[in-house]
Parts: sequence; C-alpha cells; structure tokens
Amino acid sequence: MKIVILDGRAENPGDLSWSGFEELGDLTVYDRTPHDPAEIRRRIGDAEIVITNKTPLSGETIGACPSIRYIGALSTGYNVIDVAAAAAHGITVTSIPAYCTMDVAQMAFALLLEICCHVGLHDDAVHAGEWTHSEDFCFWKAPLLGLEGKTFGVIGYGRIGRATARVAAALGMRTVAYGRHPWKQEEGEAEYLPLEELLRVSDVVSLHCPIGPESEKMINDETIASMKDGAILLNTSRGGLLDEAAVARALRSGKLRAAGVDVLSTEPPAADNPLLSAPNCVITPHIAWASPQARARLMHTAVENLRAFLAGRPVNTVKL
Repeated sequence: MKIVILDGRAENPGDLSWSGFEELGDLTVYDRTPHDPAEIRRRIGDAEIVITNKTPLSGETIGACPSIRYIGALSTGYNVIDVAAAAAHGITVTSIPAYCTMDVAQMAFALLLEICCHVGLHDDAVHAGEWTHSEDFCFWKAPLLGLEGKTFGVIGYGRIGRATARVAAALGMRTVAYGRHPWKQEEGEAEYLPLEELLRVSDVVSLHCPIGPESEKMINDETIASMKDGAILLNTSRGGLLDEAAVARALRSGKLRAAGVDVLSTEPPAADNPLLSAPNCVITPHIAWASPQARARLMHTAVENLRAFLAGRPVNTVKL
C-alpha cells in the first residue's frame, strides 16, 4: 500500500519520526508540494493513502486519482479538502481534533499580554541601556493595561474557546461567549451572549471558530463599528475570519486599541497585506500549533487515524 504525505515539513521539520506511517505502508514524504493541480496529481500517482496539511485536494484532483481510498488532514481544519467530492468517490476523510487546545489558548494570551505589557519593547529598552541610565527605579515606554475586571469575549465556544475563557477567568476577567448553540451557564462556563451583544460589551474579543461561508470576514467594518471603542482583537483561528483591510483601518483610527493575530488570510502573506503596516498589530507566523509536544500529539493521532481506517474502524472522520 502506498502512502504519500504531500507537505510534511511543517509538521515534522526533522525533530519527529515518520516511523508510524512507515510501519503501515510504502511511504513517500514531500516537504512541500506546489499548489499546482498537475503536480499534485503527479505526486499522488497511484497512492491509496494521501496525507495533507495545506496542499489543496480539489474535486478535480480527487476525481483524477482513482486509487485514493483515504485522505488524512494533518490538522484540525480540513477546508483544503473537497469533502463532498471525496464522499462521492467513497473516500474516507479524517482530521486531528484537540491536539493543541492549550497551546492555542497559550498563544492567544501571549499575544494579549504582549499588547498589554509591551514586554518586547521594554526588554529592548533595558538591553539598550535605558534602565542603566534612568534616574528612577522604573520607567515605561507605553501605557500598560491591567486585565482584571475587563470583559473577555470568545467567539466560537468549542474546546479551544472554552480553554481560553478559563485562562481569562483566572486573570480576573468576566468571560462571555458566543457559539452556534446557546448553553446554560454553569460553574466554570462563560456566560452565553448573542454575537451583537458580545461585540458591544467586550474589552477583548478572541476568535476561536472555523472558517466557512457564514464566518468568512465576520470581523468587518460593520461588526467593528459595533465594538467598544478601544477594544482589543485576537485571532488564533483562521485568517479569513477578518476583513484585514477593515481591521487595519480600525487600528489606524484608534477604534481598535490593538490586534494580535497568529493567522492571516493568505500564508505566507503578500508584502502589501494591510495588517503588516497597521499600528498596534502584533503578528506571529501561524505558530500556535507548533510546539514539539503538540506536533507529537498530532503525529500520533494521524497514525492512529490511519491504523483505525485500515482495521475497518475509522475514527475522527469528517462528515458532510
């Protein structure tokens, strides 16, 4: 049985092992695959098992590769896979749930705390000698912001949204959340609010929802206008949730105090992405998922997904 991994380098740049997949078949690993349909089809060839992270598998590609029996996403999201086309061809599709829940929550607060405390700015100042030559025992180069008593709004209240809300609560913040299905507030749960009200009352808005037709560019001129003046926006989910030009305008006008994002609409970004030149915008290169511990969990689950499929008991399958 032939197994092809189309873009393995992000998951395993050399610090993990592909041995779990090697035990299950004849494995070929490509570090990267150009997003050219002809090249994607060539690399799949007659493989029965195709593993992808960000390499797109369109309906045309799937139809042109009749040997495929199984597609495994090396991620929680699977929007690069035409799931309907796969189902029409009898192909099982799986994804990786819950491998980096706390890592993403940690990154959301790394971004938020950098915005509030300006750690990098002050570290640079100290190392440049400004503290050594200061007349006072302390100084600050930008306004600091305490989070206690502020309202932390979570959009998308799944595993990661819940974990992030718990961290906010531990810092003394009021936690509110919006999800597709309302819930009864219990101890430890965020208070459910309709989206419009959440945007209106939140000092910090943190996005943790999947990308789809109903959520694409959900943060736009109109929704930003309904937010508090001086609110902080965080996005560790999908770049397409933001109208990036609208967010940049809001940062320039001061409507938004700051933004912290780990994801952009196109990755790597174009040089003219409006967020790259926007003020008070902290950007990291889609690394919330990338700790060795999280990637090891991802690798283990990806292998076990395939093992379960080969045993006739597929798990973590993607449904239409």
